[in-house]
Amino acid sequence: MDKILLNNMCFYGYHGVLPEETKLGQKFFIDMEIFLDLEAAGRTDDIAKSISYAEVFEIVKEVTQGEPYQLIEALAHGIAKRVLSTYNSIDSVLVRVKKPEAPVPGSYDYFGVEIVRRQNG
Repeated sequence: MDKILLNNMCFYGYHGVLPEETKLGQKFFIDMEIFLDLEAAGRTDDIAKSISYAEVFEIVKEVTQGEPYQLIEALAHGIAKRVLSTYNSIDSVLVRVKKPEAPVPGSYDYFGVEIVRRQNG
């Protein structure tokens, strides 16, 4: 299966369980792997046979900067659901949400989740 990659997209959002997270907000980094058949796009050089990663970027931006979620699991699910419902040609998506400014004392790069969702599943 072929895939389109969107890595390290950065958006500011207000997701979290603690009140200061929903009030002050923080950066979230999103990675996506979009699994679909790209043979026709490669053969014909026709964007209509693929999907626009610019449009996917805008969807991820809208979801991440939109209605706040308490859990990054729910944010990842919301992103996956919206992308899958927009493009019927996608077989599945992997969404990784990284939260580098989580309110946890200590030294770390980020906390995160990674989910896989399938079309019609």
